[in-house]
Amino acid sequence: MKRRIVLTGAFIGMLAIIFGAFGAHLLKKYLSVEELNTFEVGVRYQMYHALFLLFLSTRKDIAEKTVKTIYNLVVAGVVLFSGSIYILATKSLTVFDSKIIVFATPLGGFLLIIGWLVLFLTILRKKS
Repeated sequence: MKRRIVLTGAFIGMLAIIFGAFGAHLLKKYLSVEELNTFEVGVRYQMYHALFLLFLSTRKDIAEKTVKTIYNLVVAGVVLFSGSIYILATKSLTVFDSKIIVFATPLGGFLLIIGWLVLFLTILRKKS
């Protein structure tokens, strides 16, 4: 599981850098400042959670089942939250009906929050 978490964290982080460069260099010609700022929020949260996964992989004091739960919450959260933000920020460039995925952003954010909450409660319950 630890290997999968590290690989996923590294991959999500790499994609965040690629998307960030894509936004900064290519999309700035086509998107408004507001759309670019929105796109950057997706990149930022994706990178935060790539680092979160790398941190999670270092924890030896959390049960495997809990680690797996946090991992699944974070990965699903990143896909839904950042993925939907990328689509919503670039909706002026596509014919995709972004109204279909409007629910994905808050759901993804909720999953990310729950992932952090599970980590918090797990550490809180541990006796020092």
